[in-house]
Order: sequence, then C-alpha cells, then structure tokens
Amino acid sequence: MGHSQAEKIATHQRIVSIAAKRFRERGIDGISIADLMKDASLTVGGFYKHFASREELVAEAFEHALRDSEPWQAAISTAPRQAMRTYISETHRDDVASGCPISALANDISRGNDDAREIYTNYVRRSLDLIAKALPTEDSSSKRTEAALIYSACVGSIALSRAVSDPKLSKQILDGALTQVLELLSTKRSRK
Repeated sequence: MGHSQAEKIATHQRIVSIAAKRFRERGIDGISIADLMKDASLTVGGFYKHFASREELVAEAFEHALRDSEPWQAAISTAPRQAMRTYISETHRDDVASGCPISALANDISRGNDDAREIYTNYVRRSLDLIAKALPTEDSSSKRTEAALIYSACVGSIALSRAVSDPKLSKQILDGALTQVLELLSTKRSRK
C-alpha cells in the first residue's frame, strides 16, 4: 500500500471517528458536513473523496460508534448484573460522546436511511439475544419478552435521564430502572 493510500485510509478513519462522537453529542442532523470536516482539519471539498454521500458517513460512523459498546455487550454473558450497572449509570449518562449510540441516536436512526437502521436493528437483536441468555429464569418462552423489557429500560433510562433538566429526577430515573433490571436478572427469581 502506497504512502498516499495509507494517509487516505487514516484520514477516512479520523473523519468516521469524529462523526461517531459528534453524532452522539449533537444528533445526526445537529452537525453539518462542513463542521465535521473542520473538526478533522480538512476542507469540505475533501468529503467526497471519502464518502459517496452523507448517508454513507452516517452508517459508517454509527457502526464505528457501536464498537464503543462492544465491551458492554461482551459483559452481558459473563457478568450481566455488572453490565447493567455500567450501562444504567450516571457515568454513562454523562459521557454522551463515547456512550452507547443506541440510546443517543434512537430517534435519529428511526428517521434515517435503511443502511443505518439495519445496523441498528442487528445490534439490538444481538443485545436482546445476549440478555435473554443471561436471564436466570427457566421459562424460555418469556425470556425474549423480558430481554426486550430490560433493554428498553436500559436505553430509555439513559435517554430520559439525559433529557430532563432536574438532576434529582435524572438520578431517580436511573436508580429506578437499575433496581428493576437487577431484579429481573436476580438468580433468586429463578428459584420462585
């Protein structure tokens, strides 16, 4: 690979990385291509050397952002209760730029292009599968439903806690969701 090709790949990755953070912070429509390119110390004209469209960048940046959530997803299998404590936390709430893009961009992606929605769908499906496997209950018919409830509580509590202006209410939302999610993952439940 030539020197200029390596530079192009590095520049492409830098743009994607910056977009992944900025989209989570400001929303997909909250930052222009011009501003993204400026953040990458590049000109707007250079954008089309790397991407065919804004939609292509959105999908690639979203996929890149999901990599920040891979450790959380991996922890669901080995330490599901700790994984939930990490997700439904003030630390996660306060770190929008590096936090889970599922909660940060739910509304943006729902109005987005098919490629980004497909990436989103696959990640949610994989998360639901992992949560369902981690549930201690023996009743396999209710595992998927409970997994959806748990994941919805995770994503929803982070989104709501970020949106409200009252810090006490924000903490109450997180604490309430975490308590209920941990109860659903409790091994004591499976003995009832």
